[in-house]
Amino acid sequence: MKNLRVAKFTVGSLVLAGLSLDIPSAFGWQASLVPRSQTSTRREIQKDLGRLERIRVSDSPQASRPAKGIGHNLAVASASRTVSASGEVFFTSSFANHVTEGDVTGGEDPVVRQAAVAALGHMNGTVLAIEPTSGRILAIVNQKLALSSGAQPCSTIKLSVALAALSEGIITKETQVRIGASYEMNLTTALARSNNQYFETLGRELGFKKVSFHAHQYGLGELAGLNILGEQPGIYPTEEISPKLGGVGRMCSFGEGISMTPLQLGALVSAIANGGTLYYLQHPTTPEQAVEFQPVVKRRLDIAPLVGQISDGMAGAVNYGTARRVRYSFNEEEVLGKTGTCSRAGTRFGWFASYANTDVGRIVVVVFLQGGTPTFGPKAAEIAGRMYRRLYDHQFFAARPAPTTIAATAKPMSAMR
Repeated sequence: MKNLRVAKFTVGSLVLAGLSLDIPSAFGWQASLVPRSQTSTRREIQKDLGRLERIRVSDSPQASRPAKGIGHNLAVASASRTVSASGEVFFTSSFANHVTEGDVTGGEDPVVRQAAVAALGHMNGTVLAIEPTSGRILAIVNQKLALSSGAQPCSTIKLSVALAALSEGIITKETQVRIGASYEMNLTTALARSNNQYFETLGRELGFKKVSFHAHQYGLGELAGLNILGEQPGIYPTEEISPKLGGVGRMCSFGEGISMTPLQLGALVSAIANGGTLYYLQHPTTPEQAVEFQPVVKRRLDIAPLVGQISDGMAGAVNYGTARRVRYSFNEEEVLGKTGTCSRAGTRFGWFASYANTDVGRIVVVVFLQGGTPTFGPKAAEIAGRMYRRLYDHQFFAARPAPTTIAATAKPMSAMR
């Protein structure tokens, strides 16, 4: 009966204790921004960006507030100042030089790293690539940023919320949730369009305790890696944020009050890609470590029956939703993902977490950007698309000979002690 009750929920305008939010994603505005052709020119991309600024797209940035984490120091120190069409001021540059300085690359896959470096270019951000069937990190570009204290996850938090709601039986893939006087939406469309009202509704129905429990099961608020020097665990609050900030609903639509790292998001998406195994991420730093690599299981997640219920929405994000910029560069293989855009302390964040689903294996790619008006989730998706393109052109997705040695069996952490 709970499923039926959710379908009858009515959510008006998101005005929470005096906080007014624009939710253009509810009306599918982002879909209209995609060029008619699959190949975009620079002029079309710039035009898209201008239109995004004028209408404040899905995952639209919230007003800046003081915060710690990724972007905080740059927001104070940067001399680069941009102003969005809505009047929000950003002090962090969307572009940077020497982003690979200090990266330890001896144990990384050279093809994957080259593709990631080229795709990121001079954007101020980081790219993380993971083998989801083992937890091996294939490449991290801009390791200082990737391993730092994290940033607000923006709409990428919706993956965790969707799995929690499905696990608790609050919804199924087909459940229609009312998000307006005469408008309903199911999970697939909500993920593809990144609809904030839908996930605020789920968050309030779940309640903070259940949302928090599942988030921790999925690896938020703890180290994602095993013995990765400098990695920080991010922050997951111990109690619901103030109703003045939107409460649990806002936590479930924008990740308000949460600080998530690229590694945590990559580990979660890897578990989705492999059917439920949450691995400790490991980053070989030498060729010898890469050869001797053995997977280590953190825990098994009971999400295998749920993956099929969210995969259509993740694929929809790439094919017709908020992540369609992936297709500017890459159409040969299926890609599933989720974007996120928000802002804090004068810095805008752009996220895209994804995996390529191919006949010969899968690879998880997480792109995180920070900066000003040129930075947002669809731009992160575009970068991921360029990376997939380069991997494809270098035969990364081609069938390979079977290894001559038997692969090591993944071990639980307890077996390593």
